[in-house]
Amino acid sequence: MTKILLLSDTHGHMDDSILKYVRQADEVWHAGDIGSLKVTDQIEALKPIRGVYGNIDDHMIQKEFPLHQRFHCEGVDVWITHIGGYPPKYNGLVYKEIKANPPKLFISGHSHILKVMMDKKLGVLHMNPGACGKHGFHQVRTLLRFTIDGKEIKDLEVIELGKR
Repeated sequence: MTKILLLSDTHGHMDDSILKYVRQADEVWHAGDIGSLKVTDQIEALKPIRGVYGNIDDHMIQKEFPLHQRFHCEGVDVWITHIGGYPPKYNGLVYKEIKANPPKLFISGHSHILKVMMDKKLGVLHMNPGACGKHGFHQVRTLLRFTIDGKEIKDLEVIELGKR
């Protein structure tokens, strides 16, 4: 069983309210717009991190993190990218691949809108954790926390960090 903390759109912001949840996770996944390697360094000092770069991330972040991450966590095929869209309106760059080879869990950021939904046609669970940074139009800073147990994704929680 693996406890996952999913976040996105930090835009260079990290604080104790986020780090509190980092400490409780087994792994942290970042869906892009990291903003500064200081963010991922603080996370990595506590827990393993997987992430992707987003559209605001500079060349230094792009050296550290890929545009797409596709991997297995226990028995779950996971794909993380920053600008991925959502069912059935996937981004053009991922549309063909997601239809041809759908993961079980598809994660994106970018919109600053927390959204969890099932693509019933493809059997893909989509998650966007919203934004936990202080930059953007979102009103409330959010994270997602869940557990992967074998092939199951369960115990999903929305964590609200308060107003930005």
